[in-house]
Amino acid sequence: MDFLELLQWPAMAASLAAAWLVASSKKGPRNVGFWVFLLSNVLWIAWGWHDDAYALIALQLGLALTNIRGVFKTTTPPHGAARG
Repeated sequence: MDFLELLQWPAMAASLAAAWLVASSKKGPRNVGFWVFLLSNVLWIAWGWHDDAYALIALQLGLALTNIRGVFKTTTPPHGAARG
């Protein structure tokens, strides 16, 4: 078993940890959770590329976009700035 084959395990662990964090009622842990989800997206893409799992890669790219949106939505704006 090579190194890239083992990437599925930290990718899975990061996905579970991120899901736990984004379920928090506090904005800070939710923001961290979206960053951890982005890390898991990168790990899953690397693993998917290695295993020719192109549907998984496409899924992770789509999920990465939603996670980027989550990062922006959980980042505190400068004082007095409007949120969209």
